Amino acid sequence: MKRIEVVAAVITDGDTYLATQRKGGDWDGYWEFPGGKIEAGETPQEALVREIHEELDVLITVGDKLCTVEYDYPTFHLTMHCYLCTLSEGAPKLSEHKAIRRLKASELSSLTWLPADVEVVAHLQVHEETLQ
Repeated sequence: MKRIEVVAAVITDGDTYLATQRKGGDWDGYWEFPGGKIEAGETPQEALVREIHEELDVLITVGDKLCTVEYDYPTFHLTMHCYLCTLSEGAPKLSEHKAIRRLKASELSSLTWLPADVEVVAHLQVHEETLQ
């Protein structure tokens, strides 16, 4: 089975998290934490800064690693490294996604997430509980 390694930005702003809705393809309309593939020679953090700038036209500060998710999709195995991030410059713009939403941890489960991102949502809800 093909293996793909990616990074995802869990962008926080106070008590909310940024979610993006996919546009096109097999998973059209599903929600995800934005990010993408790590290119040769990049650290995961460098890949995140590049991907988020390309996708949302903003600059981010990459913080602590939240989790790594391993998930078997029908045609590939995904390894997704997720980092807590904050916006450092700009406001997110739609170019590759249908929609952007900011939600509290308790609201995240109201969206239809990509299967791998469902585990990230669970990590965030546990993370929020430990902060309270």
